[in-house]
Amino acid sequence: MLKIPPVPDKEYFTIGEVSQITLVSAHILRYWEREFSLLRPVRKSSGQRRYRIEEVELIFKIKDLLYNKKYTIKGAKKYLVGDKRKKLTDLQTDLNLDLEHHVPDSRFLKDLKFELDHVLKLLKVIQ
Repeated sequence: MLKIPPVPDKEYFTIGEVSQITLVSAHILRYWEREFSLLRPVRKSSGQRRYRIEEVELIFKIKDLLYNKKYTIKGAKKYLVGDKRKKLTDLQTDLNLDLEHHVPDSRFLKDLKFELDHVLKLLKVIQ
């Protein structure tokens, strides 16, 4: 089991703070953002990265896969995508969801979009 050291109780972290917490250089974090599609910090209007706690935890997981378990970048990507899919499947099972039989068809979605567009036009007229 991956042990994550205590992380300060904050909503967002800068790349410098994440670098200090995870002991991963900022340039490596930027590289990992390009390589791992799951790692996408939000950006302020100034372009500064803002990492959430979930992303800090993901960085610890990536670091563990690459440095301790000796995965390649490609192998770590596959592992993380598979791990995410497994979590979604587990969630579906836990909630007793049968999404395969309850996904709306494209015709329904088109009709819904048409109706919502119509409501939006009506609301604009009222204003």
